[in-house]
Amino acid sequence: MTAPTGEDQCGDRLLAALLNGMDAALCAFDADGVVTHWNREAERVLGWTAAEAVGRRGLSGWAVRPADAAETESRLLAAMHAPGRRVHDFALLTKDGGRVLVRTQSAAVPGPDGKPAGVYLAFGPADAQTDLERSLALSEALFDDAPWGVVLLDADLRPAVVNDHAARAFGQGRGALLGRPLGEVLTEGVREVEAALTHVLAQGAPPAPADLWVAVGSGADGAGERRRCWRSGFLRLASPLTEEPVPLGVAWLFQDVTGARTTEQEAAVTRFRAAQLHRASRAAAECEDPAEAAAVHLDFALAGFADHALLDRSAAGAVPDDDGKAPVRLVRVAATPYGTPGSGGPAAPSGLPVPYPPGHPAVRCAQRAGTVRVSAAAGHAEQWPAGAAHALCVPLRSRGRTLGVVTFLRGAARGPFGRHDVAHGEEVAGRVAAALDLAAAGGGG
Repeated sequence: MTAPTGEDQCGDRLLAALLNGMDAALCAFDADGVVTHWNREAERVLGWTAAEAVGRRGLSGWAVRPADAAETESRLLAAMHAPGRRVHDFALLTKDGGRVLVRTQSAAVPGPDGKPAGVYLAFGPADAQTDLERSLALSEALFDDAPWGVVLLDADLRPAVVNDHAARAFGQGRGALLGRPLGEVLTEGVREVEAALTHVLAQGAPPAPADLWVAVGSGADGAGERRRCWRSGFLRLASPLTEEPVPLGVAWLFQDVTGARTTEQEAAVTRFRAAQLHRASRAAAECEDPAEAAAVHLDFALAGFADHALLDRSAAGAVPDDDGKAPVRLVRVAATPYGTPGSGGPAAPSGLPVPYPPGHPAVRCAQRAGTVRVSAAAGHAEQWPAGAAHALCVPLRSRGRTLGVVTFLRGAARGPFGRHDVAHGEEVAGRVAAALDLAAAGGGG
């Protein structure tokens, strides 16, 4: 017999190190069913050492009950003549006489000539294997069928895995999102999202989900920018294979709740505005002068609605009904808050009209007897306070006549007036118009 060379000894030590470093228990049999390999994980699971296991023929009487041995060994050795791997559940014996249910994977070991020379058997406790399979099944389900968005981000906060739901929410293909900074796909809210992700990497998951407002840029579907509210939860991912937790990134799970949050916000605004209208009516009822009552309505209307309000009344008492052919002359009656150009509360009309140019929103509003919404960027900021960016001009209608115009203004820091704002502005204008009509009829005297 030829003594093993140094290269053979090195290869044996390398094979032993690889087998003993495996997380799965492993044993191998030759073609006669004799155990040839037995690693440390197999010793941990069953208690039998390699010295006690290697060299035994079959598993009967020590690793398997004699009554079960014939069926167990026949199913294992059958893997030598079957393609691929075979999976079975067996009850094996531990060294102390106990029984443990294991899940096995067996496959043929080919010899130098390519013919089966034996079989290897990898096994582990069935409950641990079931847990692993559940984890894998859960991962696949999350990334295929989950009704919410799932994004796995690496430690650099770049998407590494994205499911179909998340890809649709971003308006991008799954592959197009991978490795890209979030700032390239989110036009608003990226700082809030990245701050949340950084916190999770450093401190762990927050105790409760959070609502994050973001704006998603136009994607492959060609849609424009969309502002969305995503109910978001975060989980820190760490490797289970190291002694010290090594952060792998963050799992971000989110669901689009834009409709619900928008409805809640609109309901809250509606309740607040209704309360303001009630307070304004109570305060105006205490005013002896109807013109002062009109100014009170404007003061209460500003809260949470606009930055300025301008009250202009027709110099002729009412705007002539001639399809806009006759010039409209509007006289500034009041402006709020005090301190803005033309402010000072109720004042006696001077008779001098506000020098609005033709086509000004206030003039068009009076001529059409209809509400006009514009942006100051359109070049209509004449006779408005500096910084006005958005305007809502509402006609003052009473007894079938247009008595003037009330203009609500917002700065650039606030959004333009929407349809709900128009309804509120028209409600305020109706109360102001009634007060002015009463003042003109002599209600203040």
